[in-house]
Amino acid sequence: LSSLRNGVGVTASTVCSLLYLQEPSNKRVRPLARVTSLANLISPVRNGAVRRFGQTIQSFALRSDSKSPGCAQKSCSRSAAPTPPKRRNSVLWSEMLDVNMKESLSTKEIKRQEAIYEMSRGEQDLIEDLKLARKAYHDPMLKLSIMSEEELTHIFGDLDSYIPLHEDLLASLGEATKPDGTVEQIGPILVKWLPRLHAYKGYCSNQLAAKALLDQKKQDRRVQDFLQRCLESPFSRKLDLWSFLDIPRSRLVKYPLLLKEILRHTPKDHPDIQILEEAISIIQGVLSDINLKKGESECQYYIDKLEYLDEKQKDPRIEGSKALLCHGELKNKNGHKLYVFLFQDILVLTRPVTRNERQAYQVYRQPIPIQELLLEDLQDGDVKMGGSFRGAFGNSDKAKNIFRVRFQDPSPGQSHTLQANDVFHKQQWVNCIRTA
Repeated sequence: LSSLRNGVGVTASTVCSLLYLQEPSNKRVRPLARVTSLANLISPVRNGAVRRFGQTIQSFALRSDSKSPGCAQKSCSRSAAPTPPKRRNSVLWSEMLDVNMKESLSTKEIKRQEAIYEMSRGEQDLIEDLKLARKAYHDPMLKLSIMSEEELTHIFGDLDSYIPLHEDLLASLGEATKPDGTVEQIGPILVKWLPRLHAYKGYCSNQLAAKALLDQKKQDRRVQDFLQRCLESPFSRKLDLWSFLDIPRSRLVKYPLLLKEILRHTPKDHPDIQILEEAISIIQGVLSDINLKKGESECQYYIDKLEYLDEKQKDPRIEGSKALLCHGELKNKNGHKLYVFLFQDILVLTRPVTRNERQAYQVYRQPIPIQELLLEDLQDGDVKMGGSFRGAFGNSDKAKNIFRVRFQDPSPGQSHTLQANDVFHKQQWVNCIRTA
């Protein structure tokens, strides 16, 4: 980084394969994705992962997850210096108490104070990471003209503007902390502060487009070299740039869990009980609003990337969609890859294409309105619909994980026999279409 700041040219010997969601990108397209939940918004997924609208948060280890998010990275450079773990070293609240103080508190109260301290420590870590994203990534890339100011604004958004927001909560928690390190009541602080998280609507809504632009810019060798050197530097804790940009989303989905943990260890007769329940309701409402806004933004993002070969394909139900129920890659019976979108009122089959290094989706055949769609759940090797089906998907004796969609009215003569990666994803597609 010092050589970069001095304007010295640098070249990374190799570029790492970064393990985060490549959607959208010009790389391999993921299978079925169910979208809109803030919990899985552009979060790292494994091969074959499925994301849908309304998917709930699964589970978080509160202590470890209060640290910076991100999936594991391995440095490709053999000569790179060892880097520290992603999770910061932390001390339990109880470990800072003297023996006499510990003996004066009940086990339940110690656990309550641990949970409150966990929230405070998480805010501090978040603030540090937001500042780091600006200082170590944004500002150097702007100064060295690695990216334009417009591009950086699009990728980073208003990230640093959220620092004062979290500093305010941290300051309030600090003021509420007594000399012995305990916090008597946290509920009123949270009820007053949590509604301010609505400020993240714009940031979360823009993440899909920001991720797409970042993926595109990584094709530039200067961007590759800079990000690779950052990844190999100790300050990164082996986290790539997107992991830092995704930190606010990761933090947002943890708030309900943190509040429930505090509530769980709060005595029934404590004045915080009802107020904490109100705080949980507030944060759930905030996340619901952000999810809704994010869902509309993601839906429009993909609508804008559709290309039509025929004007007849331009169904007004596509442009009018506000929700994308699920999307992902499937194969037709000829073995060709299709990318399928299930909008709220219409099913659209497309072929992924690249236009000027950008992903686009060329509409394939006529979109099928949900009201006119017939779904058939086919068994492995099923040929009862007519025509030879065996061998259509490869050399195996049976075509597996297949289902068919077509117009209820046979006059258009349009039918699509589709294959999912495995039985799990086939069933999720079938369930998603049936639900629609």
